[in-house]
Amino acid sequence: MPLCDPLNRRRFLGTASALATVAVNQSLQQPSVAQEPLASAADSGVRFIASKGQLAALTERLNPKITASRQAALQILKPTPSQLDRGLRLHAESVVFDSYGFSPRAAVDGEALAKLVQDGASTIELDDVREDMMMTRVATDPVQQQEYRDAWRASGVTCIFQNAGEEGQDPMRLLKRLARFTYVTDMMRGFVAKASSPQDVLTAKKEGRHCLYMTGNGVPLTQQWVSVPDELRYVRIFFQLGIRMMHLTYQRRNMIGDGCGEKTDAGLSDFGEAAIAEMNRVGVIPDCAHSGWQTSLESARVSTKPVVASHSVCGAIHPHIRSKPDEVIKAIADSGGYIGICCIPRFLRGAGDVNALLNHVDHVIRKFGPDHVAIGTDVAYQPQDAGRERAKVPGRGKRRPEFRSLWPTDDYQTTKQANESVAWTNWPLFTVGLVQRGHDDDVIRKVIGGNVMRVANATLGQTQN
Repeated sequence: MPLCDPLNRRRFLGTASALATVAVNQSLQQPSVAQEPLASAADSGVRFIASKGQLAALTERLNPKITASRQAALQILKPTPSQLDRGLRLHAESVVFDSYGFSPRAAVDGEALAKLVQDGASTIELDDVREDMMMTRVATDPVQQQEYRDAWRASGVTCIFQNAGEEGQDPMRLLKRLARFTYVTDMMRGFVAKASSPQDVLTAKKEGRHCLYMTGNGVPLTQQWVSVPDELRYVRIFFQLGIRMMHLTYQRRNMIGDGCGEKTDAGLSDFGEAAIAEMNRVGVIPDCAHSGWQTSLESARVSTKPVVASHSVCGAIHPHIRSKPDEVIKAIADSGGYIGICCIPRFLRGAGDVNALLNHVDHVIRKFGPDHVAIGTDVAYQPQDAGRERAKVPGRGKRRPEFRSLWPTDDYQTTKQANESVAWTNWPLFTVGLVQRGHDDDVIRKVIGGNVMRVANATLGQTQN
């Protein structure tokens, strides 16, 4: 894919004085290696000395789509030159860990999918092939791979807690995404690797690479119900395969507890308590992001290790089913965990933009302290030709609602600017926004990655040196 001309920082950022602080490294295809960290991994916010190339990668040679998203956020934030410079430097120096998200996606091969439709492929087959294309073509198609690399570099993200399991409890269902992202990291390990521990994340940062820390969207169960240990034996197996966090529930009720869409909100079951105990024992983080409020509250109270809501919002600002009220956030904080604020305008409400995102972060910092909030975007970068390729695939008519979906209807209307302002590649501007809100560097490092690192260390029961 042809890159646009290198963007002049004066033109891109709209400010002259911010330019003088950063020299541009023109060789962005091989980022310079960062120097040694200035803090140990046991600290919640590790700082590296950013190279010129790493700073330049945040703002130079951005494609038109990433540039448009940057401009949307800058028009909302309106940072001063000094705020912008401090924020970009802090972002480049820090371990940036998305507490739940998706690595940049690939466009599908529209012609290949259209051929499958013509040949009579089932809905299951088509959905499976489509997902596989979006997740793995970054490793096999040169055009998709270049845009994948460009999006990672523009984001300045070190690691993503990667959605690597389709929502459910069936081990076979949960294996597919894990296999796909394992394949990508095997094929592209010099650029993006599979991380098994927080030390791997630090190593990736030090070497100027990126990594994925895997999360499954369900607790794998045998569903034979012979005994509790029998039901839970796959927790350890998936841990051995690299899964480090698991959804307790999705929207609906399961044997662990009620999901966030169930009207009863009955809470955690006896079996759910046993499931959390096994996750604590093995070293898997319990994630209540999609759980009901009572299930979330009880999970945080019974766990002996930190519980998180990896991609959620604050109910005190907007009480959506995917939000967490203050009582639940307090229980999560008391467990040692955090709430990751997502980038979904419908959940954020207000203007649904980057300022709304920062409002939720500020709420947690004010009420529960800076150790208990992260950013879990829950969004993915979509390549520039994604829409064009999708348009090649014939429609399949009306489809029944998915069983997992229990979303309440509403009349919320977002805007193009709001959506673009919270784009995944705008991660550097989330850090700039935190600078504008008056937070010191140590607090910001915790929010953009340190808190996730701390919980990851606490859950594995290891202290990284």
